[in-house]
Amino acid sequence: MLSPKKFTKLAQQRSVSVQTLADHLVRGGMDKDTAAAAVKNWQKGLFTPKPGKQDVERLAGALGVGVNEISEWKSSYNYAPMSPRKVRLVTSLIRGRDVQDAIDILTFTRKRAAEAVRKTLKAAMANADENEADMDSLVVAEVRVDGAGRRIGTKGFRAKDRGRAHSIRKEASHIHVTVSEF
Repeated sequence: MLSPKKFTKLAQQRSVSVQTLADHLVRGGMDKDTAAAAVKNWQKGLFTPKPGKQDVERLAGALGVGVNEISEWKSSYNYAPMSPRKVRLVTSLIRGRDVQDAIDILTFTRKRAAEAVRKTLKAAMANADENEADMDSLVVAEVRVDGAGRRIGTKGFRAKDRGRAHSIRKEASHIHVTVSEF
């Protein structure tokens, strides 16, 4: 997957214009206006249209870098059966660290969420390995936890005074991990 931050930074460092990048995409089958709009969107972080593998290869060729230098690899665990607040405690431990350090930290962290985050991190590493990334230079670029609402099948109530009932909320979360080379 194309990394918008790295892509924009390299384009500015090498002073390559949007039109030059669009010309490389035109050779791949897009018309000139669509290619220019796509490059602008990708620099902003909007993936419409979604960049394909060939598009990333053409952009890397236009910038004169390898494909892995403008790529990042993601993995997510949707509807993890734990509260986002508790998962964020664990994810804050590994943000910005080397992946091997992050795995070591997660292995010895005594929190229930650590195992789910570790599995998601390993899945992102496997995606990077499949695309022939340098595994020794991988870093946890981003870790994000979003709330997924109430877990399915957990409609529980606790009895309260004067015949009232308060709901028991068991929350779920979405865990997103992104790794990239540095």
